[in-house]
Amino acid sequence: MTAFISNTIDTALVSMHMDAVDALRAFFIFASCTILSVSLSGSLRSRFVPYGARATSTVESNSSLCKPPSTSLVTHTLDSLAALRVPHGYFTQFYIASVLSSLFWATQVLSRGPAFQAIATRIHPEHLQNTMSLNQVFLCWVLMLVQGARRLVECFSFSKPSSSQMWFGHWLIGITFYVAVTVAIWIEGTGSITSQDFTLDDVKITTAPSLRTFLSLPIFLVASGVQHDCHHYLFSLQKYTLPAHPLFRSTVCPHYTGECAIYLSLTLLAAPQGEWVNKTLLSALAFVAINLGVTAGTTRKWYTEKFGEESVRERWNMIPGVY
Repeated sequence: MTAFISNTIDTALVSMHMDAVDALRAFFIFASCTILSVSLSGSLRSRFVPYGARATSTVESNSSLCKPPSTSLVTHTLDSLAALRVPHGYFTQFYIASVLSSLFWATQVLSRGPAFQAIATRIHPEHLQNTMSLNQVFLCWVLMLVQGARRLVECFSFSKPSSSQMWFGHWLIGITFYVAVTVAIWIEGTGSITSQDFTLDDVKITTAPSLRTFLSLPIFLVASGVQHDCHHYLFSLQKYTLPAHPLFRSTVCPHYTGECAIYLSLTLLAAPQGEWVNKTLLSALAFVAINLGVTAGTTRKWYTEKFGEESVRERWNMIPGVY
């Protein structure tokens, strides 16, 4: 299995004629642009963006128009693609993929296994010079594993029987993102990984944390707590009503705010020597912000249709004071 993964990675990078770091950044940016493009088209947005209760609402409103079926080949093709749906419960698979991928890459990095080598040998020298320290790699890997494990537990603990669905593309992009971001966590530390051996000193807290860690780690912890509290509250609702929790009074989707803050903290914590941010994780943060921003806009529209415009007039979509 490992040989298959390493061969697949090597073949993909060779065919793209790209450095592994640049290829990973390009994936996040391309995915972000694709989601943004789809959201700007009303026809595409109504077909592919909503999911869960919001998708059900969209389908019902569209069917109520009782429009005759279109004979347009383009419309027929889009409708056929939009019909490719999977159960909304497949969201759990995102975090299964995240946890398994984190564990897989831990074994590969520690042993410098073939899958790791397939990536390491495709990184240009300039990306190996300003590198993350081994301590940074370990810390960020632990936090990514904690994030994936917490969300997986929440999916099992806070799930309710539902017939709602999501578009197949959502599921595929989600799986790909979580596998890719577990690589992004360590890829800019490849220079340190290949030139040094891991020791207990890399996991011991023998010195005071850097100012960057002192400021960024609390962001991760607070944002994780906020997101968990939001998910627990939404689960506790007897039915999907307008949230009245304090965190929801100024923001439509504060749990999305928490998600963005989590990836922001990782972007800062994983900054290579001499850099302010980790550019690979920054591109992943852009994907998270755009993807959740589009979904937050859809949620606001759904609340407006269901509870009236006044219900969300004073609330920001996702980032208070910005959006």
